Amino acid sequence: VQLQASGGGLVQPGGSLRLSCTASGSILSSDIMGWYRRAPGKQRELVATIRSGRDANYADSVMGRFTVSRDNAKKTVYLQMDSLKPEDTAIYYCYARITWTNYWGQGTQVTVSS
Repeated sequence: VQLQASGGGLVQPGGSLRLSCTASGSILSSDIMGWYRRAPGKQRELVATIRSGRDANYADSVMGRFTVSRDNAKKTVYLQMDSLKPEDTAIYYCYARITWTNYWGQGTQVTVSS
């Protein structure tokens, strides 16, 4: 399974971005997909994950601002990021857990700055 992410970029504080990640290979709706991020000088941390289209889990720091969703037919997971803050600046990694194995995408840079 390979994960291809897109949608990062530069945005001003308070702005929005939408990340997308498409999986190639076999992935079921019951498999977990989602996003992690690594900010400069920090460890990688969970942002949001989703299973079966409705069972979503968020980090406290993004709750109410970010929304994770997925299209199982397209094997794609999305991350809608609103009310972005400078502390959201990080490399965002797409993630999937399939049959007890973790898969990671290549990462996409999100920079929140005025």
